[in-house]
This record gives sequence, C-alpha cells and structure tokens, in this order.
Amino acid sequence: MKAEDINTAPHVVLLFLDGVGIGKKDAGVNPFVHAHLPVLTSLCGGKLPFEPFKRISSENAEVIAVNATLGVAGLPQSGTGQTAIFTGVNGAKIFGRHFGPYPPTILRSAIEKKNIFRRLKSIGKSVVFANAFPNRFFDYIESGTRRLTVTTLSCRYAGVPLLTANELLLGKGISADFICGEWKKLGHPEVDPVKPAKAGEHLAHIAAKNNFTLFEYWLTDHAGHSQNMDAAVEALERLDEFLSGFLNLFHPDNTSLVIISDHGNIEDLSTKSHTRNRVPCILAGKHRHKLADRIKNLTHITPAIVKLFLDS
Repeated sequence: MKAEDINTAPHVVLLFLDGVGIGKKDAGVNPFVHAHLPVLTSLCGGKLPFEPFKRISSENAEVIAVNATLGVAGLPQSGTGQTAIFTGVNGAKIFGRHFGPYPPTILRSAIEKKNIFRRLKSIGKSVVFANAFPNRFFDYIESGTRRLTVTTLSCRYAGVPLLTANELLLGKGISADFICGEWKKLGHPEVDPVKPAKAGEHLAHIAAKNNFTLFEYWLTDHAGHSQNMDAAVEALERLDEFLSGFLNLFHPDNTSLVIISDHGNIEDLSTKSHTRNRVPCILAGKHRHKLADRIKNLTHITPAIVKLFLDS
C-alpha cells in the first residue's frame, strides 16, 4: 500500500486491556474508585463507568458495556475472550467451555482463517501488532512451543512480524508494561525506561503509518489476580498516563480508537478469579457512533472494524 493510501484511508487503533470489567462503586474492592484517571474520566464524560451502567455518550467518546460471557457458563477466560475479540468466533461455545490463556487445537483453524490481521490484509490494509518482544521470547518460539496467545498465534498465521528490541529502541514498538521496566533483566541492557506518556506518543506515531494497530496491556489482569489495591491503582494510573500521550497526538477525523477487554478481574479485588461482569468498550473518533451501534458482545469487535474499512 502506498503512503498516500494509508493517509487517506481510516486508521483504527485497538487497545486491548486484559482483565478489566465494570464493577460496583465499592472502595473496598474496586481500584477504579481510588485511582486518579483524568484521561479515562474525560473520555467517559466526566464519570467513570460503574454498575449499574448505561451507555455514555460524551463529547469525545461512546462508552458501552459489552457482555464477555459469550452465553457460556463459568468464568470467562483470556483465551475465550481474546478468540472472540480478535476473530469474531465464539470459541467458548465451539469448545464447550471457557478456556485460557492458550487456545486449544480445535480452534486453531478458525484463528488462522478469521483473525483480524488476515482479514484486513486480505482487503489491502496495512496492519501492525505494536507490542515489542525480547529475544528470549523468540527463542521460546523457535523451541517449537505451541503455547501461544491468540494475538501472537494470529500474527504467525497472518504473516505479521512480531516486533523486537530494535523496534522498541526506535520508538516503533512498545513494551507491554509501557515503561520498559523489565527489559534490562530480560537481557537487553541497551533499553532504558520510558514514561508511559512517551510510549503513548509512540503508539500514535505507529498508528499514523498503519491502517490497523493493535496493542495489548496485560498488567491490569496481573494486578487483579494479585488482589493488591496499590498494584491495581498503579496499573490503572499508568494506563491513564499512556492514554494522555496517545490522545495528545490523536486525530479523530481519520482515526478510531477502540478500547476493549476480554473479561472482568481488576474491578473486584475481593476475588483472585475473573468475574462475569460486563467489560467496558470505549470508542473515540469520527466513527465511534457507528462502531458502538454494531458492538453488543465480544464477537462483534472484529466484524465491526472490518466493516468500517469495507465501507470506507
């Protein structure tokens, strides 16, 4: 695709948050009550979503609550939700139960054929998975493992290269924790820490060069499992700082931002497990109303984004 085609076609940024549901406004268990989140609060029209929740239409965004249970009993899991989000396939129903974090063999064909990267590439759109990975992850892949998440598996099937420390150093890739906090320990002494806002700016620059950009943030789920309020608040506030950097360079006339999660967790620290709470879907940009009207559950994310490009 030529550079001028990328600039005139829509851009979509899918920011995936692991383990973020809509919980009750309970200061004893919900870190959203304690965290300082000016950017998220502004997107949500000045008031963060808590249950009972109804759709929010603010000046800059649409906020809807999305069902993450997929009509299957039990607690939603990462593999379940991510298969639904990134392929439009209800893997939990096909498999007969929720699963996570690695998709079972029975679903690999659907992930190969229907993942969002492959579908967008098939209609001529440029795509990128913005997370950067350390060398040891590539050693892990080369060992022949089949234990890959839906996102990394989708990249391999669609021929989308995973970004390395080289891209991270050039600002063309982003650390999963935003700040590159563990890279030196992972064998990359050349990688220095960065501020979350700077990482957000990097995401905006990456998105400007691609029609579709995916980034995933997993510290929210990790903090939820820890049941540690301070860690949960820190994970949320780091996300807010990241968003501030991204939105400072955000162009709503030609870019759509889709923020979605796979299941609840961090919003209820009274349990170490996931929850069956609905998850927030925050939509910003020119096409936010159209996207919001098309999304009711997690299987609608990929079809809604693909249709947006087909209609453009």
